[in-house]
Amino acid sequence: MHLLLVDGSGYVFRAFHALPQLTRKTDGLPVGCVAGFCNMLWKLQEDLKGDDAPTHMAVVFDHSAKTFRDDIYPEYKTHRPPPPEELVPQFPLTRTATRAYGIPSIEMEGWEADDIIATYACMARDAGGKVTIVSSDKDLMQLVEPNGSIRLLDTIPRAGQPPLRWIGMDEVQDKFGVTPDKVVDVQALCGDAVDNVPGVPGIGVKTAAELINTFGDIETLLASTAQIKQPKRRQALEDNAELARISKRLVTLSRQVPVALPLDRLERTAVEPGKLFPFLRAMEFFAIAKRLGGILEVNPEDWEPDPELAAKLPEPVGFDNAQKAIARKERLAAEGKSTNAAVLHAADVAEFI
Repeated sequence: MHLLLVDGSGYVFRAFHALPQLTRKTDGLPVGCVAGFCNMLWKLQEDLKGDDAPTHMAVVFDHSAKTFRDDIYPEYKTHRPPPPEELVPQFPLTRTATRAYGIPSIEMEGWEADDIIATYACMARDAGGKVTIVSSDKDLMQLVEPNGSIRLLDTIPRAGQPPLRWIGMDEVQDKFGVTPDKVVDVQALCGDAVDNVPGVPGIGVKTAAELINTFGDIETLLASTAQIKQPKRRQALEDNAELARISKRLVTLSRQVPVALPLDRLERTAVEPGKLFPFLRAMEFFAIAKRLGGILEVNPEDWEPDPELAAKLPEPVGFDNAQKAIARKERLAAEGKSTNAAVLHAADVAEFI
């Protein structure tokens, strides 16, 4: 088994910021992010061939509600701005796009995508499989295994680098200065400004790695502050010991999320044109539909746009005189004029016209 787990939320924001803000021609619905997401998802599957081809796959998203980390530290992620207005209606469409491609779309209230990814990765590893996590999120580097059973794959284009960059033990060591099992200890000390993880003031990644490589872990370090020669560093650790412990709880991914789908439900299946093309045509992604139709050797126009997703335009106002007469009668009755002599005369005349 080779399980491919895609950081769906990362894909969404990457597609949104990397591509023009396109709108659906018929009704002006923002769809640029969805179009980019569709292209990225297809390209990923095309890029992973041979030994890298997955047998199982899922796209995992963050749920919009708060998670258990907010109970640990109420300030967690509170300074993040709300998503752009034009991105909000595209969130559910990226989930629908995932399912249209025949891939499970997973998100759970109370849990971050990273926790769900960690849980599935460990389930697959324990079952003897290998795992590829498609993400550039440094928080997921704690999952990398020495034997290569869990690796990360960064697909973000970077000048002078290959399009697919595998992240294993060496890359984690270069990033954090420690092995993957010690990443959370380093993060607990240096914190994370993006997620508002406090850490210990004045300690960066390099110093944190030096301390963890010397003392082994957070608790041993905090119990051994008397051995630290630098007075300011020692004082910072002693004054912020509880913040360091809280930070470690915030950055440590749960491997015990009660996921609903078992691993065998993530097995890859062939793309079903009857699901894919109604979605693409409803979004008015005609170029994508034509390209994939050629690859799948089908005609996209054999399927109608999904009526639930297609643009809803108001019906034009016609000249239905019968409906007008009914509306006029109801209006006159409401105004108390239905028995007016002039009104009755006009109604009699109308019958002969």
